[in-house]
Amino acid sequence: MDLFLKSISQSEIYLLVILIAVLGILIINLYNMIKIRTLSNKYNRFIKSFGSTNIETSLEEFMKRVEEVYNKSLDLENHCNRIDRSLMKCFQKIGVIRYNAFEDVGSDLSFAIALLDANDDGFIINGIYSRDSSCTYAKPISNGQSRYTLSAEELQAFDIARKVSRKENLK
Repeated sequence: MDLFLKSISQSEIYLLVILIAVLGILIINLYNMIKIRTLSNKYNRFIKSFGSTNIETSLEEFMKRVEEVYNKSLDLENHCNRIDRSLMKCFQKIGVIRYNAFEDVGSDLSFAIALLDANDDGFIINGIYSRDSSCTYAKPISNGQSRYTLSAEELQAFDIARKVSRKENLK
């Protein structure tokens, strides 16, 4: 190796370094040309996708559509919130008990029905059947309480209704 270096003059070493540098620059240039061509193809496909309209107009239309979708989603969210508030006032919990009010009457012809909303507001209807007559009573329920005394059957219907969760009603 020393012999090779001694045989090469100083100017030839400079020439060899310059040649290696030029070769490196050519390789880098070739790499950059390939990258530019790839980007140029992507850019041309992007521009063609807009058709005859210019990009600025297309972007403005896109932004308008995005704003419309955003406003619509807000409207839908508000609408869903209103529905949820309305559902809180609808009867969601129902409890039904059939029973025999009198021993001399066959079958379970008497009944108690509890209808409650999400806040346990509503009423209980009790229908008592006997051979001679039948009577129906309604008792209001507010915040899970009745100001009237509830019979055992009414309490049973009320307990059944209160155990029903909102999720079960949505199924």
